[in-house]
Amino acid sequence: MENIEIAHVLRDVAVLLEIRGANPFRVRAYENAARTIEGHTTPLRKMVDDGANLTELPAVGKDMASHIIELVTAGRLSLLDELAQEIPLTLIELTRLPGVGAKKAKRLWDELGVETIDDLERAAGQGDIARLAGFGEKSQQKMLSAIAAYRRRTGRYRLADAEKLVEPLVEHLRGLAGVQRIEVAGSYRRRRETVGDVDLLVIAREAEQVMERFTSYQGVRHVELAGATKATVVLTSGLQVDLRLLPPESYGAALQYFTGSKEHNVKLRKRAGARGLSISEYGVVRVPEGSDAADAGPGELVAGQDEADVYAAVGLPWIAPELREDRGEIEAAEGGDLPELITIEDLRGDLQMHSTWSDGKHSIEEMLDGCLERGYEYFAVTDHSKALAMTGGLDAARLREQWEEIAEVAARRQEIRILRGMEVDILADGSLDLEDELLQQLDVVLVSIHSRFDLPAARQTERILRAVAHPAVHILAHPTGRLINRRDPMDFDVEEVLAGCAEHGVIVELNAHPERLDLKDTHLMRARELGLRVSLGTDAHRVGDLDLMKYGVDQARRAWLGTEDVVNTYPLERLLKVLRKR
Repeated sequence: MENIEIAHVLRDVAVLLEIRGANPFRVRAYENAARTIEGHTTPLRKMVDDGANLTELPAVGKDMASHIIELVTAGRLSLLDELAQEIPLTLIELTRLPGVGAKKAKRLWDELGVETIDDLERAAGQGDIARLAGFGEKSQQKMLSAIAAYRRRTGRYRLADAEKLVEPLVEHLRGLAGVQRIEVAGSYRRRRETVGDVDLLVIAREAEQVMERFTSYQGVRHVELAGATKATVVLTSGLQVDLRLLPPESYGAALQYFTGSKEHNVKLRKRAGARGLSISEYGVVRVPEGSDAADAGPGELVAGQDEADVYAAVGLPWIAPELREDRGEIEAAEGGDLPELITIEDLRGDLQMHSTWSDGKHSIEEMLDGCLERGYEYFAVTDHSKALAMTGGLDAARLREQWEEIAEVAARRQEIRILRGMEVDILADGSLDLEDELLQQLDVVLVSIHSRFDLPAARQTERILRAVAHPAVHILAHPTGRLINRRDPMDFDVEEVLAGCAEHGVIVELNAHPERLDLKDTHLMRARELGLRVSLGTDAHRVGDLDLMKYGVDQARRAWLGTEDVVNTYPLERLLKVLRKR
């Protein structure tokens, strides 16, 4: 089991214990351990194999360590099996719906016999939930909306989660002698924010050995297909992975074909047809004059070994996978107008992170060390404001105390610039959760919404517009408030808000945390068209989270962004000049 799968099981145990009515401290212990494990970079399976002392990990005691060892060695947890004898495991799925926690799930089960999403949908459709004390018609409608949203995203994995599952499998295959090349294709390679399944393309000398190593991988739940050149497995997480063995002369063509997108490929094939060529996963073939491309037969192979040759065959330069969504990339390539996309090496700083002053796990100086390790010139400390009480948000007095610490650290550590910042809540009426006098003393002011996500679209739009019109605001952070696969974006007029940001010179954030990736790629493309600048911030709550920046870069590349579009690629003085202008 990989870390993400172990964390998933421990979270399931926490939910079932809460439904059972266990001590809240015990429930929290499983939640805390899951959080630690999910963020831990070393695979726990390796630590178990090496006989490491797991109790040295934060939030992992003796009992939790034994659970981890059992999961790694047996692939299951006896405690979860015991709980499943008392409580239907399907109730866990219910608790993943917004507004349905463990306590509500228990009541729905006890009083209405609801065990599954389908049961809940039927009960809501019949009006049974509205009649339950403490629920009502409004709760019932929210549940129906949540079910509809849940069904839309079922079966898709966040990119970062898919990566944690796929990378160990790729390394497992790469360790086999004779494997000459292996790539992950599909939406994973295009770096879409969610992934449905995964395609692995392999060149290897011994096909049989590769298939055996693939289908016998310890993370495989079951094998659906095992042929001579193709196999399909389902991992314990439920993710489907297809493997294709390819001859070297077709590898580039197959990589292009299976990377997609479908729409991009259709346009590329039309372009090929106009030039008397046919493109497939086997290669680019010249169609005999007078023949239909679909019935051309073997033909003359023009290209196929390298992906760049496939594009060159139709008169185009190579197009970065992140752009292949039929959003004008083929026309841009033809005209020599492909953008020079941002890379992780272009980043000079991180403009959103949290410290122990609010809900972060590391001190300002520890975050500073993490930023230095990543080669940054500057970073912004942006702890929460007081409205977010559960995070320990800062009031005026504590903010001033934080400034004293920043000044003290900055005096000792002059190798990097610390920007005094804050993530200030936008209140329901659009006012800001910090006094103007203090806002004006901050180097960078981020504003964001953490409550009242359910306001009507017109009121939500007005709320955000009022906030970005405030003269102290620099950045609108995670503007839509979405959590991928967990919470839909707020309902508001995105176009109007982007236009408001453009009018007032407010930067829009691309929150790099893989649970958010907010703004999404199409909104970022529109922001670019409107001349808006973008900031990249990891929303880091611990040093390790600083590495999440790569997912923000992926999303920025999908939006055609280059260094001029992203303010934290600017040298410090240029960034400060932009902030002072505001």
